Amino acid sequence: MLKVTRLISAGFALLIGAVPVAQAASLAVKYGPVGRSDELSTRRIIALAERGDPRAQATLGFMYANGRGVPQSYDVAVDWYLRAAEQGDATGQHLLGLMYDKGFGVTPNVVLAHMWLNLAAAHAPRHNRENFLRLRDAVASKMTRGQLDLAQQLAVDFVPIRR
Repeated sequence: MLKVTRLISAGFALLIGAVPVAQAASLAVKYGPVGRSDELSTRRIIALAERGDPRAQATLGFMYANGRGVPQSYDVAVDWYLRAAEQGDATGQHLLGLMYDKGFGVTPNVVLAHMWLNLAAAHAPRHNRENFLRLRDAVASKMTRGQLDLAQQLAVDFVPIRR
């Protein structure tokens, strides 16, 4: 039953386009199924996220973005994604970049979207890199040369924060 729940969680994440299947599956293995409404699992992820675990922070952001086990809130999701992204977590960077691209919980900003997606692609495991690059390039196609230069400079200047 747990295996089926993990597959459903991974499939849901792929369906909405927020997290590649391999990523959602790995989050489900470490923390339990993504978005599972089980109170114990949710409390465990929240505790880890509050202690500064970037992977738990990205997971909690995903849960808030999709209303999985917690009230749906893009604003809160962005906060958790930012905490993970600032620590160099590729998942947090990727999901935060998507939020900036779509304007969910933040004012749309292609420069910040590209910066975070670029960093995510640079830090992503090999099996996720192609997907991350494709999304980054899609955002780049909407940008002026000046915006692209600024986004790339911001990515070069980025230094992860260890909490």
